[in-house]
Amino acid sequence: MADRIRTSGVPRQRRGREREGARLTAGLRRFSLPGGVVRRACGGLAAAFLSSTLFVSPAAAGWEAVSTAAGALWPVAGLAAAAIAGLAALRSHRVVKHLRGRIEAAERAAADAAASAARARAEAQACRILLCDGAPAFLLWTGREAPADLFGRTPETLRAELGPSTPAFETALARLRAEDGSFSQTLDTPTGPLHLDGKSRSGAGILLLAPATGATSGHEAGPVASGLAALLDAAPAPAWLRGADGALSYVNPAFVAAVGAATAEEARAQGLDLLDGKTRAAAASAEGTDGHFRQRVKAVTKGQRRQMEVVEVAGAFGTAGIAIDVTSEEDARAEMKQAVAAHRRTLDQLTTAVAIFGADERLVFHNAAYERLFDLSPAFLDQHPPEGEILEDLRTRRKVPEQADFRGWRAQLREAYRAIEPVNDWWHLPGGQMLRVVVTPNAEGGVTYLFDDLSEHVALESRYNNLIRIQGETLDGLAEAVAVFGSDGRLNLYNHAFLGLWSLEARALGERPHVDAVAALCRPLHGETSAFARIRHAVTTIGPREAVTLRIERPDGRVLDGATQPLPDGGTMVTFRDITDSVKVERALIERAEALEAADKLKNAFVGHVSYHLRTPLNTLLGYADMLRDGLAGPLNTRQQDYLEHMRQSSDQLRALIDDILDLASIDAGAMELDLSDVDVGETVLGVAEAVRDPVAEAGLNLAVSVGPDAGHFVADGRRVRQILFNLLSNAIAVSPAGGTVSLGVVRRDGALVFTVRDEGPGVPTEVADTLFERFESRSAGPRHRGVGLGLAIVRSFMTLHGGSVTVAPAAKGTIATCIFPLSGEGRREAAE
Repeated sequence: MADRIRTSGVPRQRRGREREGARLTAGLRRFSLPGGVVRRACGGLAAAFLSSTLFVSPAAAGWEAVSTAAGALWPVAGLAAAAIAGLAALRSHRVVKHLRGRIEAAERAAADAAASAARARAEAQACRILLCDGAPAFLLWTGREAPADLFGRTPETLRAELGPSTPAFETALARLRAEDGSFSQTLDTPTGPLHLDGKSRSGAGILLLAPATGATSGHEAGPVASGLAALLDAAPAPAWLRGADGALSYVNPAFVAAVGAATAEEARAQGLDLLDGKTRAAAASAEGTDGHFRQRVKAVTKGQRRQMEVVEVAGAFGTAGIAIDVTSEEDARAEMKQAVAAHRRTLDQLTTAVAIFGADERLVFHNAAYERLFDLSPAFLDQHPPEGEILEDLRTRRKVPEQADFRGWRAQLREAYRAIEPVNDWWHLPGGQMLRVVVTPNAEGGVTYLFDDLSEHVALESRYNNLIRIQGETLDGLAEAVAVFGSDGRLNLYNHAFLGLWSLEARALGERPHVDAVAALCRPLHGETSAFARIRHAVTTIGPREAVTLRIERPDGRVLDGATQPLPDGGTMVTFRDITDSVKVERALIERAEALEAADKLKNAFVGHVSYHLRTPLNTLLGYADMLRDGLAGPLNTRQQDYLEHMRQSSDQLRALIDDILDLASIDAGAMELDLSDVDVGETVLGVAEAVRDPVAEAGLNLAVSVGPDAGHFVADGRRVRQILFNLLSNAIAVSPAGGTVSLGVVRRDGALVFTVRDEGPGVPTEVADTLFERFESRSAGPRHRGVGLGLAIVRSFMTLHGGSVTVAPAAKGTIATCIFPLSGEGRREAAE
């Protein structure tokens, strides 16, 4: 290891400074005064001295001559010396200036080099710190054959720290330098576990040396261990430490209480564990791979099943773990999930569309109404698309307002993410929809959109306003006076008829007066009546509210019908209708009806009285006529017998007329009773035919009788049935022309017995069809006599008493009268109503 590891640091820096000093010394030597200049200056001075000596005469060769020559040459020598000195000074000045510039440049270069060196040292140190990742020592090499530089330790110190683990360290280093890759290993050294973490690539690499996790220096181990033990003993979470064999070597009091042991020694001795076997196996597997295990598991602590957050780490010390009770957190999280789910279900039931976007402007939540409102695909929304993408999709399908500058409008929407207060807006969509949009900023940075589709609301409001206007116009067009009072008893609405009826002015009612004030304004016209007291009670009552009708007769002679109608909103509508004219007409009609009723009663009494008193003398006349015809008074000649026959026929007609009048009087008085019995239909029809045979013969007519085979019997008043048929046949004979045929028939049909009488007369005129069954409605019978008009009236009355009906209608030739008697007997009455 000694030949491949070298120490990096102080000697290399000293050698660099020595080389820099040598370069500076050599430069200063080049900056000294050149020797050639001095030599040339001395030679010139000597030449000048010799030339002055040679020009002296021999006679003056003695000392005196020399002295004289020397005195003459001193000025020349001085000038020469001065010239030499000036040249030397000029040269020196130039040289010094040049040297000073070079010195300054050298100093600047030296300063730059020193700064670069300092930066390089700082960068190298920073790189080393980054590379070593806080390790106290590391090795660094730049190639497979390059030596490894050791930082933070000397080779001797490292060998001493490794001790017996030195071969393992050298093996690991050699493998890491030989192959590219990562390396991690923990060595047991005399000073404690040492963790090696290395990495190499392309021959270069680094190996970090640091104490293993949890290892401390000797002087720190005691306080740290004591502090951690005290902390774990006071912690509420169970904590434990296992040895390499998996046995518990330490447990804190929380662990003891969790497993139900009395002491820590008892928990360790009995091998009580907080985790089950499945969790321990999972922890061992994870620790063998990653060195640590972290998982939330179910555990039984203090007899209760709790949710625990378990963390275990493995190392040279064994395994250390702690279990934190997160049951409350899990319960709170479950409750939060349930609350969020409930809120989402609630929001899904809302008709308001809700969309929540996060701070990243992506969709976080939406309800079903949002999908329906904008017809968005659930699959698309489940991808949590950005708001801009959704707006682009809506713009394509024309689900957002038309904008000339869509980009600017979208940027304006995005300002809500930075707003403080909610933003209210209205979106008028191309399809006619109107949306109310509320954008609320969220505390976490997103926004919440609320969309209310108010299209129907606005349409309803518009229709309501139109209806109010129409209602106002309608009320103003009514002839009735209308006033609407609110639940507070104040006037809310009225029409012009109300003002006109009570002679009021609009400005008097402009301040929504109370019903008492309205009554006071109307008092001059209605006087001191109780009508408005009833109106006030209907308007202001708190109990059950019912409609009230009343009549007001004002002192001015006008009669009003009033009514109050409770309204669904708690108000009351009061109406007044002027019925003065109607009341006058009604009273006149009542008086007339009463007079007519009295006259009718008088007429009936007169008819009944007269008919009764006419029948008595008529019976006397008929008796004497019969006596004369039978010869009780002696024989009669032919003329007397003819006169007596005519008198008999007239008496019979008069008696029949009186009988009809008496029957009608009985019917009108309600005293008519039917003598019901079993009637033979065939016998009754033949009897009636025999009774009219003489009139038929006299009129020159034919009588055709038809009785159905199933006619049989029915329950009725036989005498009244014969009277009905006789009256119908008499009318048919009266209107039939000579040579015609009168038909009488009866059939059983649909639970009823139907009698028909047909003639071949001119038929029933249209103008008399409605009055055909009225009393005393006599019509011309052609060439025959004109009746008094009681026959058909009696027929209808008798049919009504039997519960049947009678009709007269045109036939193919002539007229047909139909009488229908119900066989069930329903509808029969003892007297006419």
